[in-house]
Amino acid sequence: MRNYLKLLIFLLIMSSDALAGWVKNEPIQPLTADHDLNPKLAALGDRLFHDRRLSQDNSLSCAGCHVLSTGGTDGKAKSMGVSGAIGGIKAPTVYNTRFNFVQFWDGRAPTLEAQAAGPVHNPIEMNSNWQEVISKLGNDPSMVADFDALFEDGITGENITIAIAAFERSLVTLNSRFDRWLRGEKGVLTEKERRGYRLFKSYGCISCHQGVNVGGNMYGFIGAMGDYFEDRGGEITPADLGRYNVTQRAEDKHYFKVPSLRLAAVNPPYFHDGSAKTLNDAVRVMGRYQLGREIPDDEIEDIVAFLFSLVGEHIRFKP
Repeated sequence: MRNYLKLLIFLLIMSSDALAGWVKNEPIQPLTADHDLNPKLAALGDRLFHDRRLSQDNSLSCAGCHVLSTGGTDGKAKSMGVSGAIGGIKAPTVYNTRFNFVQFWDGRAPTLEAQAAGPVHNPIEMNSNWQEVISKLGNDPSMVADFDALFEDGITGENITIAIAAFERSLVTLNSRFDRWLRGEKGVLTEKERRGYRLFKSYGCISCHQGVNVGGNMYGFIGAMGDYFEDRGGEITPADLGRYNVTQRAEDKHYFKVPSLRLAAVNPPYFHDGSAKTLNDAVRVMGRYQLGREIPDDEIEDIVAFLFSLVGEHIRFKP
């Protein structure tokens, strides 16, 4: 018993920086790059990701709603498609999507390839189809050459999605200060940020936001501890139904893929409906409706500081 107490006291007085080296004991793990990607395939995907010919009127590319230089979103509660059409849900970041267990808020795409096909055919996004897209790309000799060099059957809808997905798998934000702390680097986090992480775990946020992507690996019910939608006000939209839109099961209403928090600090507004304008608001709302807790303002500030430490970098994104 005496030895146990000595060990407990020792652990309590150790600095957070010293404990940080125990990566395997933390519920969040560092991001790693995919070193098996074909660089030529990813480069073709990069071209397609920025190609407006994927849209019906040649006005919109994937990058239009997923702006890589600012964190992989467009900063809007609802994105705009072709001809000024307004979508029904907030566009999530395209960074770190390779770590998600499904794609889209409602999880309707099991892979990045399936996700890449969605906006092309969505009438309020790109409003096109593979026949139109292939016809346009087929008139571009350099595009034809790039496809022929990588695929025996050249330009097809499937090959377009394979290339875009390869590019998206390269969009990993590495070297965040939090990941460096996890790997044992001393002095890289402030005491406020470390305190925020402790609060993040002690309040229970970690139960849904954990793993390498700090989320993106499970579904969650919005409003577990209170009626989020009644208090939000306004009509319940199809987008609010979440997973139900895929399964048509009543028990799946208001279930959503838990979003990654890796770039949450730079991607307001928040939630599927964009109803929280600031990160402080988002933490407060999550505490109230998911945890049944009213988190004090000073502790919200600490948690937000921790969330900023999760922001890594990519050649296309320098925070």
